[in-house]
Amino acid sequence: MSGSMTMERMMGAMPMPGMTGYASPMGAPSVGMPGAMMVPRCTMTMEKTADGCKIVCECASDVACSTLQSLCKAMADSMCGCCVMMNGLPVCTCNFAMAMCKVEYTKKGVTVVCRSGDKDCCKMIQSCCDCMTAMLAAGCCCYLCFGGTPVCCGCAK
Repeated sequence: MSGSMTMERMMGAMPMPGMTGYASPMGAPSVGMPGAMMVPRCTMTMEKTADGCKIVCECASDVACSTLQSLCKAMADSMCGCCVMMNGLPVCTCNFAMAMCKVEYTKKGVTVVCRSGDKDCCKMIQSCCDCMTAMLAAGCCCYLCFGGTPVCCGCAK
């Protein structure tokens, strides 16, 4: 992928609970072209931890990194989730309502740590991590969202 920003079209996608329009996988309104949005592009890795998972988003450009971090600062107090897309259509959505998610800022982007002290919730978080990791490896892209608003679009390294 080239460039530090990506535009996704969502025409034809079925609205999900919480969507305010057809512009994004999780409800962000579009500006400009109908059915489109602009978010920073990054490489995304996910890994299971003992009590949940860790999502690492790294941007290639300073502008994309700054945009990602600013969006996270504005939205990080709301529920974290991910929407995995293939060919502009959502194939999997994982909301971490059962987790406590914390954003940590890094030199190249952000790390989101989602964890739970409850054994069953931890299994759900780790299952979501396994599912999204497999989809990223298969060529899908993943939108990291806070409060239903995408903050970045990530693909596997």
